Amino acid sequence: MALVLALAVCSAAQSAAPVATNAAADTNAPRNLPPGFIPPPAGHKFTDGLALTYSVEWRLFNAGTATFRMDAAGREQRVVATADAAGVVAMLYHVQDRFESFFDPTSFCSRSVKKHTEEGFRKLDTSITFDYQRKKSVLNERNLKNDKSKQQENDIPECVTDVVSAVYYVASLPLTAGAVQLFPINDGGKTLDAKATVEAREEVTTPAGRFKTVRVQITSDSKSIKNRGQIWIWYTDNAARTPVQMKSRLFWGNLTFRLQRAELPQAK
Repeated sequence: MALVLALAVCSAAQSAAPVATNAAADTNAPRNLPPGFIPPPAGHKFTDGLALTYSVEWRLFNAGTATFRMDAAGREQRVVATADAAGVVAMLYHVQDRFESFFDPTSFCSRSVKKHTEEGFRKLDTSITFDYQRKKSVLNERNLKNDKSKQQENDIPECVTDVVSAVYYVASLPLTAGAVQLFPINDGGKTLDAKATVEAREEVTTPAGRFKTVRVQITSDSKSIKNRGQIWIWYTDNAARTPVQMKSRLFWGNLTFRLQRAELPQAK
């Protein structure tokens, strides 16, 4: 389950990353976007505070729940995502993950990612910072089981997305029939070129209701993604572009995320 969250909209984190100051004076602001990278259109609206809750199914079993929430964080946007196994799946394989991503809303360039990952016997705290001045991603990871730490740096282009905020980046694209968009994605290692392909428009039914949607497949020529299966996201076919369903076809079976509810914060 956590694999799909990380790759599709997921697979992210306890303390907030530093809030950016004025973008014009920010020395770490990306100077140029990679060729073909499409920033969000002028006036693009982020639905701050919208919390999305998904049921997760594996074969005929309830595999758990996943959540996404986006908020403004100063001059940045923050996405918080969680994944928790339940039922039979939790008995077979414990999963309790939390992810937090910060990105520049004017360019969609990621600034930082934090993860608290509990999967089976693995328990890790990870932080990734994107240093655009040096064109490096900086990963710091601590194994909470044996208290061992590691740090590594990898090259990045002028702008990258991350595995948490990428679902919102794809939602900001035009998503016209047959459109194909390449974009760089980084999870602390080598930067990969992901590809979003608009496949079809169709109606889907989830516990939250029936929706007219745009189905998008996320792929990559990289073996590290290609070997993990196939991923699809169904976005509502309107200006909101809410991801109401996600599916990953893996060698050990399908995982399907269906929207249970979408909630905005109560007005005080």
